Amino acid sequence: MKVEQIYTGCLSQGAYYIESNGEVAIIDPLRETKPYLDRAKNDNATIKYIFETHFHADFVSGHITLAQQTGAEIVYGPLANPTFKTLIAKDGEVFKLGNVTITALHTPGHTMESTTYLLKDESGKDYAIFSGDTLFLGDVGRPDLAQKANEMTQEDLAGILFDSLRDKIMPLADDVIVYPAHGAGSACGKNMMKETVDTLGNQKRMNYALRENMTRNEFIKEVTDGLAPPPLYFPMNVKLNREGYTNFNEVVAQGTTPLNPEVFERLANETDAVILDVRHQKDYINAHIPRSIFIGLDGGFAPWVGALLANVEQKILLVVSPGREEEAITRLSRVGFDSTLGFLNGGIEAWKEAGKEIDTLESVEAETFKEKLESNVPVFDVRNDGEYAGAHLPMAKLTPLGFLNDYLNDFPEDEKCYIHCAGGYRSVIAASILKSRGIHNVVDVAGGFAAIKNAGIPVES
Repeated sequence: MKVEQIYTGCLSQGAYYIESNGEVAIIDPLRETKPYLDRAKNDNATIKYIFETHFHADFVSGHITLAQQTGAEIVYGPLANPTFKTLIAKDGEVFKLGNVTITALHTPGHTMESTTYLLKDESGKDYAIFSGDTLFLGDVGRPDLAQKANEMTQEDLAGILFDSLRDKIMPLADDVIVYPAHGAGSACGKNMMKETVDTLGNQKRMNYALRENMTRNEFIKEVTDGLAPPPLYFPMNVKLNREGYTNFNEVVAQGTTPLNPEVFERLANETDAVILDVRHQKDYINAHIPRSIFIGLDGGFAPWVGALLANVEQKILLVVSPGREEEAITRLSRVGFDSTLGFLNGGIEAWKEAGKEIDTLESVEAETFKEKLESNVPVFDVRNDGEYAGAHLPMAKLTPLGFLNDYLNDFPEDEKCYIHCAGGYRSVIAASILKSRGIHNVVDVAGGFAAIKNAGIPVES
């Protein structure tokens, strides 16, 4: 028996490859299927099952494509209602895979179809659970994504999740391994651990949601308290996962179409496409196309695209470093953005050589920023609430990047204002959005809050 976690850091997402005696199961695959096909080929094995723990909201799964490529059966838990051919498992149904078995444990609460898969080894011993978004390390799945008006509240779902954990998961042995769908950084939970694998026994000791003496009401209060609004693209990803999507290879073929500066400019003017610059933030600072939005591949790219562009049908024109075109399209497709028209062939240098307009972003080092603070300049902190609460500049106004549109009127039109985040990635995203909205007097603080502290600028908590 072989069990491999295939972890994608940008999404904080874990897919799983299980092989036994020439048969393979894939759990919660990503859109690009090559990693799973390659592993099965190397093992001289056949992919038999594709298990989905639920309809994912934060990424588009590769279940449909993988099933088409391999003939494998897609399996969802009870109450799932996909529009494509699927095996809907019964609670407790057992699936044989080589010399091992996988049992479907219906664990609703995060969503009503949420299902945990229990892997038993060759001897029939409980070996591991693949808990999806039901149980994370240090946390549980948020119960507000599947609520329905006048039918089911987040409190109702939290209560159902309480029962699922205590009826199906907590009775399992302490040495059972927990393989969740996400780790720290995902918007599907509140306070996940950075680790991605643990034992159930350790989680029973450390995870607040698994406390033995916890009452149902206490659980509901803790799980629902302090939930940030979910990103706007989440419902659209659920729809794609339930109803189907464009073939991944077609998406890549369209998105990697090279466009010369004239065609690129014409498409930008004639369509509603967003010019998305995915280079490093320093490259964007030095030269970019006016009104382009920066979200770099070297940061939390896909989740920020989803959170800030929101509409998965948004047309996109890419400015990307040479050689990273397919990577950009792949990562966009993971969150359902399949409408990239092509990329600027030759990059920003070709744009310059064609005599097209170029813009820059003013950026200052922390030492220079320290001097500017003596003049009481406006300062905006685009980190999240928790980061701000931990420590912040006394004069800084909190304007979290994910909700920047709510604060546009707070930015002055007649004087320079300074923007910082934690390390210099999110602040450039924020500055690019503000500039695209006509607010051009923004200055990025290079290196963010880390550099600010290193410069000896006083902070408070």
